[in-house]
Amino acid sequence: MSRTGPPRVNATPLACWEREGVIAALKGSGVPDDQVCAPGALFWRYESLDLTPVGFGGLEVRDGDALMHAVVTFPPVQGRGFGRAIVAALEAEARITGCRALWLLKTPECDTRIFDRLGYRTCDAADVPAAICNAPLFRSLTRAGAAILMKPLE
Repeated sequence: MSRTGPPRVNATPLACWEREGVIAALKGSGVPDDQVCAPGALFWRYESLDLTPVGFGGLEVRDGDALMHAVVTFPPVQGRGFGRAIVAALEAEARITGCRALWLLKTPECDTRIFDRLGYRTCDAADVPAAICNAPLFRSLTRAGAAILMKPLE
């Protein structure tokens, strides 16, 4: 990792039938893997510039906001800044689609220190736009007691 920021990554969009790796990576994370192939869920496979697989990330864009579905870094590359690189790539994708904010849910198994450092803040359910509240992943995880985090993108 350079001192000026996270390493660069290449992103490859995944079709629904290619998402078995995401499902396997989510096992034990507390994130429901049945949402990986949900309508509107977009996932990418990330590789380092030398083509080493480093992880997965996903978004669901809904009415000008985005819900982050997952950020997974593979154990051999954890601690090298690839998680930050994946989050930065997801934020860029959300901005490209015109999203005002990026929302995510913190399960008890999730280490959110990375999100704290990247400017995500805890918020109340009353602050969440209806389109995000109606996402199946959002409903499922908030019922399970997940905390809500948000970052403005404007």
